[in-house]
This record gives sequence, C-alpha cells and structure tokens, in this order.
Amino acid sequence: MSADPSRPAPRRLLAAVVAATALATSGCAGTAHPTGGTAYQLTNTTPASAGAIDSFTWSLFAEPTSIDYAYSFDFPPNQILANVCESLLRWNPDLTTSPNLATSFSNPTPTTWVYQIRSGVHFHDGTLLTADDVVASLRRNLDPAVAGDWAFPYRNVQSVDKTGPLQVTVTLKTPDSTFNKYLAASPGTVESAATLAKDGKNYGNPATGVNCTGPFAFSSWTSGQSLVLKRFDDYWNPQLKAKSAQVKFVFLSDPTTRVNAFRTGEVDGGWMVPPDAYGQLRSTPAGTLYFGQNTTVADEVVNNLKGPLGDAKVRQALLMAIDRKGIVKAGAGGVGEVADNMVTANNWNGAPGAADLLKALPAYPYDPVKAKALAAQAGVSGQKVVIATSPLDSQTTIITQAVAQAATAIGLKPEIDTISADKYTSLFTDPAARQGIDLFLTFWYTSITDPLDMYGGLQTGAFTNYGNWSDPKFDAAVDQAVGAYDPAAHAAATGAAQQIAMTELPWLPLYTEPVSVFLGKRITGVQPSIAYLYYPWAAEIGAKG
Repeated sequence: MSADPSRPAPRRLLAAVVAATALATSGCAGTAHPTGGTAYQLTNTTPASAGAIDSFTWSLFAEPTSIDYAYSFDFPPNQILANVCESLLRWNPDLTTSPNLATSFSNPTPTTWVYQIRSGVHFHDGTLLTADDVVASLRRNLDPAVAGDWAFPYRNVQSVDKTGPLQVTVTLKTPDSTFNKYLAASPGTVESAATLAKDGKNYGNPATGVNCTGPFAFSSWTSGQSLVLKRFDDYWNPQLKAKSAQVKFVFLSDPTTRVNAFRTGEVDGGWMVPPDAYGQLRSTPAGTLYFGQNTTVADEVVNNLKGPLGDAKVRQALLMAIDRKGIVKAGAGGVGEVADNMVTANNWNGAPGAADLLKALPAYPYDPVKAKALAAQAGVSGQKVVIATSPLDSQTTIITQAVAQAATAIGLKPEIDTISADKYTSLFTDPAARQGIDLFLTFWYTSITDPLDMYGGLQTGAFTNYGNWSDPKFDAAVDQAVGAYDPAAHAAATGAAQQIAMTELPWLPLYTEPVSVFLGKRITGVQPSIAYLYYPWAAEIGAKG
C-alpha cells in the first residue's frame, strides 16, 4: 500500500451486499415508504431501554483485519471502534455534527482550524487526554510510513500543531470546506500518543487492541471467533455512558448461520440483515427488524471508457434500460428507492437551494425502446461488455442479471465474469484486477453529510475514479465547492458538479436502501442510522422492559 493523497478508502462490495429488508413496524417514529407493493418504516429511534444489562451479543458478517483507526474503513471494524474510540467531533444519528472531544472549533482564517480540547477526559488506561494526544493521532493520517486509508480527507493539510495546553491548530495548504466535517468520522479519531508509540506496528491487532476514550474499552479478541468490549466506568459523557457491562461481537460470515442465531436468541442483534431473511425476521417472535437513515447508493461503476461505454449516450441508454424498480422489488425485498442521484437526498441536509438543484437533475426512467434508439445513435450494436460479479448473495445475482438484460436490450453483447469474493474486493484497490472489465457493482456510502464525499472521488486522477473519467468543468466545480465555506456558494458549486456527473454518468446509480438492524427480544435503545459507523450506538442499548 502506498500513501496516495488522492486515495480515499474503498467501500467494499463485501461490506454492503447484505441490504435491508421490508417491514412495516409499529410504534416507531419515522416515515413510511411504499415501494413495489411493500411498506417499510424508517425509524429514528427504538423504544428506550428499561435499564442496565449485564451483556449482549452482536453479530458481524466478517472479522476485522485490524481495529487500528487508520486502516478501519469497512463495516466490521468501524461499528466496533465507534463504541471504543472517539473523534474530535461526533456524527449523530440524524446526520448532524456536534462537538465531542473538541468542545468547540473555529475557522479564524480560510486555511486555519482551531480546536479546543475537552478537559478531564480519561483514556481507558486512566491517563488524561492532552493536546499532544490529539496531535499525534491526527498526524498519523499524514504519515507515509503509516499509509492509512484516510489520506484523502488530509490531502489539503499542511500541519497539525499544539497551540495551547488544550488547543490544536490544523493549517491547510488551501481552503477546504470538507476537512472539519471529516473529523466527526475516523479521520478525527484520538488515541493515546503513548499507546501509539509503545505499540507501533502492533497497534490495533488482537493482542494489543486499542486504548481510547469511548464508553467501552477493548477487552479481548479471539481470532476467528469473537471480540469483547467492556464498559468504561470513567467515561466522561453521562448521556452516553454504556448501559451494558459487556458487548461480545461474534464473527458469523455465513448469512444463514447469522439469521438462525437471531431467531434462536444465540445472538441478540446485528446490523445489515441478509436480504433473503426478510420474511423470516419479519415474523419471528425472537425480536424486531428496524430501518433507518442511510447514505448508501448501489451503483454500477463504469470501469472502461475506451469501449462501447465510452460514449455518454450509451451509458445513459444502459441506465434507462435497467429495470431498477424490478431490482428493488426482487433483489431488495421491496425496500429502497430507485436512485435519481449518486448520493442520497439526506446528504444535502437542508443546504441552500438543494431542492432546486435536485429537481434540475436529468431523469432516466425505465424505457428500453427509447434506450435502444439512443444507443443506436452511437453505433455500438453487437459490441461486448464484461460485467463483473461475485456469488455473494441473491441480491448481487439479481442486479447483475438485470444489468446484463439491459445491455442486451440496447444491442450490446454482455458477458458476465463471476469471480471470487476476495478477487472482487481487489477491484477497488488494484487497477490490474480491473483489466478487461467494463462494469462492476458497488454499494457506496458517504462518511460525512456532504455530497462532495462522493463527487470528490470522481475528479481526474482520484483513486476511486476507477474508469479514469475526466471532465475539466466537473473538476473545477468540485474544487470551487471544496474551497467554498459559504453554505450557498458551497451548495451551488456542488450542484454544478452533480449536474455534470449525472449527465455524463461515470457511474450508473441504481437504487438507495435504508440501514437495517435486528434487535432481539432482550434489548432495545439503538438509533438506526448509518452513523453507527462512527457513533457509540452500543452504549444506548439496554434491557427491554
């Protein structure tokens, strides 16, 4: 791995193929969505807990390779670390940002961010949090020797310095309106400087764990089986003090095993419910299935712009020929919405003029006849396109078949390349693995409430611009948006970039889906939201009354 300042960490298909399911819940705050004849409810919060609990067990679909925050950008490690380590700011379940280990921050100049560090906060080993710890933690994201997965948010950072007993100043090379937002996610994580120095390359592995400030502390990690957290009784925030004395994460890679564990009560809960278990978990007396806010869009990445998909008209035609409503119904159990953008609407979160910017986007309704005529203008009839897939679950298979059918409908000759799960993951990191592939599927989420987390990765030369798409006007719009602190100017420039991307379609957006979580009959209290990757959700779980 090399330290590439334009490289954000990849969202892996493995982490997102277990999409949400259909369920109409009762007694929950949220919004009902009828889709394809199936209703589901977005829930802001589950019933409050009746009190403390000794422990609960939680399922993970994969074992983390590390819980070092610098290398944690996937669902398994992040949902653990969200309860153990803390960032300077906090991404809340409603997708807003608030102070956390930093009590306040200021932006005195366009290239300066100043953070006041909270006093009286203890690490899990009992030592006090200092500005030196913050400096050491943030600087790791700049260190080529660390080569972490969070270099992208730090691409415009010049230096990180202690400027007072409890004050840290970040100096930028150029104004960056997204930098501060990223400090509510893993890029803002604070670890003990002494622990980082002592553990070195062993930091975050099963033997050493981590030493942070969150409501739970690392307890043990049995490779191949489980990871245990224990409540940290000296946690600084009484509102988020853990209600459970212990959480045990068990690694259950087989979805059938995971669902059976829910139904028998062997496991108390888990995020990302397997889609083929929708019906079972909808009716089980063992617990309740909930859905919450998400920032995920399922996309087909256009990897080869030198073949028939190099013409924007062909990409537009292919998207129009994909039965996306059918995919939602058959592949996601009716839960989700056809995507009209590469980011979800809640990423705009009330930004000035957002409604008009979204209305102005081009639409691609399902119309195979019109799509075939559009593709014919490009003269690509009979040309081959290779669609990569992996036999991970029924949803992935359904999407791939639908895309292949659409390619056939517009006159192309699709070839499905089925590869192993580990090789599929390498598509996101290794250009050589992508050779000969025209399209591949991803479920892409943002880690901040800003569309630029997505669109920044499509600039010329960006690591996640897999097809090497390039548009000077798009690049200029993204640069303008990044440099704009004024909300209206930021939104306008982001909207301009969004308009270009949705016209040119370097990726083909398919559908959006909510977060899913199953809670067994013993527990309650969680707030369903994609923020669980960075918010201490397990601290709110307690006994069910």
